[in-house]
Amino acid sequence: MEAKPECRSIGKPGLASALRLKQLGRLVSVSDSGQPHIVFRGCVVSSWFQFQKQHARKQTMNSPAVALTLLLVNHLCASSMAQEPKQQVQAQARFAWVTPEVKASRVSFHTFDSDAAKSKVSYHIYTPSAYDREGQRRFPVVYWLHGSGGGLAGLAKVVGHFDAAIEAGKTPPCFVVFVNGLVEGMYVDWKDGSVLMETVIIKELVPHIDETYRTIATRDARLLDGYSMGGYGAARLGFKYTDLFRSVSIMGGGPLQAELVQAPRAGRQRAAEVLKQVYGGDQEYFKSVSPRRLAEQNAAAIIKSSLVRQVCGDQDETFGPNRNFHEHLERFMIPHTWTVLPGVDHNPMKTLEALGDSNWAFYREAFRGLK
Repeated sequence: MEAKPECRSIGKPGLASALRLKQLGRLVSVSDSGQPHIVFRGCVVSSWFQFQKQHARKQTMNSPAVALTLLLVNHLCASSMAQEPKQQVQAQARFAWVTPEVKASRVSFHTFDSDAAKSKVSYHIYTPSAYDREGQRRFPVVYWLHGSGGGLAGLAKVVGHFDAAIEAGKTPPCFVVFVNGLVEGMYVDWKDGSVLMETVIIKELVPHIDETYRTIATRDARLLDGYSMGGYGAARLGFKYTDLFRSVSIMGGGPLQAELVQAPRAGRQRAAEVLKQVYGGDQEYFKSVSPRRLAEQNAAAIIKSSLVRQVCGDQDETFGPNRNFHEHLERFMIPHTWTVLPGVDHNPMKTLEALGDSNWAFYREAFRGLK
């Protein structure tokens, strides 16, 4: 007696059970999780194309049952790929240590080998035209820390802003390193150790930049500037590593609140997700690595020799926490400028444009006296 073939579907039972197969052997359809695959007659088939190719060789393509099977396989593969869980895509992007390259004037894209990330890590770097003209000259470095989302979309505009100011003589020529802070790396070592963002920057990226380019490799010649998540990162790294960075710029920074309970721009649920992912769901860990705590712990060193500015638009959802952070710095008598931009919301280019030449006055002061 001829054995009846088995047709079993994982995740798509309705489609598969409707199919009557004769003499096709065993078919296991696509799973909704992981990479799409088919097991047909004991062979793993990874795609519709491979299925056609493999079974055309067996001269079974003219069989009506096989043709019907092909239609099923095509549908299942397409459905599985089209319906890949959004969370999986987001997770992959979240841990993209090597980003796509952004094309912009005087910007190049590079990677370095990272022990902390166990991967190559990418960055973009702007080099001023003076770097090409003056072959022996060394230059200061700005480390630009982007906000959540990865920062690639706005990179070219920020570069244009820097380049125009440097060419106009409004600020000294400098490198601008666009750090890869991941989609939501928070510029901190995650509590579970899965992402060592701070270690990558401090122990690997900064030494790599000094070894690779003609930098002025001193704290006085390094400036941390960041917006949103990047402002948070600039504050915490600048206040923690006062021996590496003299100048710190905090623009529209967040999260600067005492506890991560509410995200001003995203709500309680998003705050809880970030708290769990980055800080292990531990408010005490969040507090221990926060700019607020670091300002308290290192107030003497910051007061002694750091140059700090804080900027926020009065229409920015993060304005309240930013103002509270400014008052926190005042309580510890940490010198800093506090600039409120009327009518400006949470937007990095609007913030830079609203600052106008005062932005470059800060840079001139940061790099004053460098040789």
